[in-house]
Amino acid sequence: MLLAVEELWPESLAEDWDRVGLVTGRPDAHVDRIMFAVDPTLEVIDEALEWGATLLITHHPLLLKGVNSVAATSGKGRAVHRLIEGGCALLSVHTNGDSAVGGVSDVLADALELTDAVPLTSAAHGLVEEGIGRVGMLPGVEKLGDLAARIFLKLPAVAGGVRVAGDREALVRKVAVCGGAGDGLFDAVRASDADVYVTADLRHHPASEAREASSDGRPYLIDLSHFASEWLWLPVAARALGNVLMDQGFAAEVLVSQTNTDPWDFILTPGN
Repeated sequence: MLLAVEELWPESLAEDWDRVGLVTGRPDAHVDRIMFAVDPTLEVIDEALEWGATLLITHHPLLLKGVNSVAATSGKGRAVHRLIEGGCALLSVHTNGDSAVGGVSDVLADALELTDAVPLTSAAHGLVEEGIGRVGMLPGVEKLGDLAARIFLKLPAVAGGVRVAGDREALVRKVAVCGGAGDGLFDAVRASDADVYVTADLRHHPASEAREASSDGRPYLIDLSHFASEWLWLPVAARALGNVLMDQGFAAEVLVSQTNTDPWDFILTPGN
């Protein structure tokens, strides 16, 4: 199982600050039911255990920062206890899943039908096709508002919807994307000459500074839910792992979590 995961999403592609790989569970344990999810929340873990999963693969790590205790007096401690007591291993595929071919940003680029997509930043220990973010071309010129609407319809429903900075009628063709929080890539986006940047978790100051630095409004910004931008990868990843396991002669059921782990429940806007 771990060899199949490594084949698809090599740990060498993870950023230096990241923590990926097996979090709980024995490397030699038998795995016959695998669930994919964005976040290892308690609700997701309960869903996995109710289904009988023996491995939960999440995009986000459970223990990204150091801890001194996993006692069941904290949310992370309860998560560790539920997984171990339920006989379910936990494995994280984070920035290695972002960077790999067929990873999070590749899936987002495919959803927008981008062609000739290349990484925004190259992987330090990977192929030329691997790295964080992607930039490519739309099939034809498209209005910014239409592109945003098209993205909105492809994403799972979340309270925050899609936010856009730019003229709704502006014409765009070259698109940069980054699943998850991408406001650290603005230099690479500007260097790519992208007309629009599609990412998530854009903070006030980086977004404001990006707009101020532009002489013609580009790159326009389309801000997605962090969860929604990465959820698109789950079905693709589940199919990819299932295919590799089948090729290796292993039989395992693979399922995508149906739990929405976007942290927001509702939003107030003018007129609502």
